[in-house]
Amino acid sequence: MVLGSFPGVASLVAQQYYAHPRNHFWPILSALWGLEDDAALQRRPYAERIAEAQRRGLGIWDVYAHCLREGSLDSAIQQAELNPLHHLREWAPGLRGIAHNGGESARHMKITQALGLPVFRLPSTSPANASWSFEKKLAAWAAAFERFDLR
Repeated sequence: MVLGSFPGVASLVAQQYYAHPRNHFWPILSALWGLEDDAALQRRPYAERIAEAQRRGLGIWDVYAHCLREGSLDSAIQQAELNPLHHLREWAPGLRGIAHNGGESARHMKITQALGLPVFRLPSTSPANASWSFEKKLAAWAAAFERFDLR
C-alpha cells in the first residue's frame, strides 16, 4: 500500500491519483515494472494504470480524507482529517507492508507501524521534491518494492 498525503490540485481536478504531469509516481512504477514506451503507465488511460497497480498487488490511498489547502504543497495543509488508517489490515487482509510517499504522509507512521507490518518512508514523487533526482527516487522506491516482490 502506498499512502500519499492528500491529492494536489491537478489530481483533484482530474479525479486521479498523481495526475500532475511532472509527478514521478507513474514513471517510477513504470520503471520498476519494466513498462516502456506505449506500455508506460503515464502514457496509458487512468483506468489502465489503476488496473495494472491492482494486478500487481499495489494499493494507493492517502493519509488524509479531507483538509484545507491553498494550492498543492503539503506544507499548506491545514485542518486535516485522517483517514481511518487503523482499519487497513481489516480492510485489506492481504496487506504486507506500507510505504509513505513523502514526509507529510510519514508523519503518521506511528499509526501504520502499530498495524505490525513493515513500514517505509519513501521520498516524495511530487515535483516539489526537486532536491531528489528521478534516479535517486527510483532507487529508494526499488528497495522497498523488492522487499515485497512487487517488481
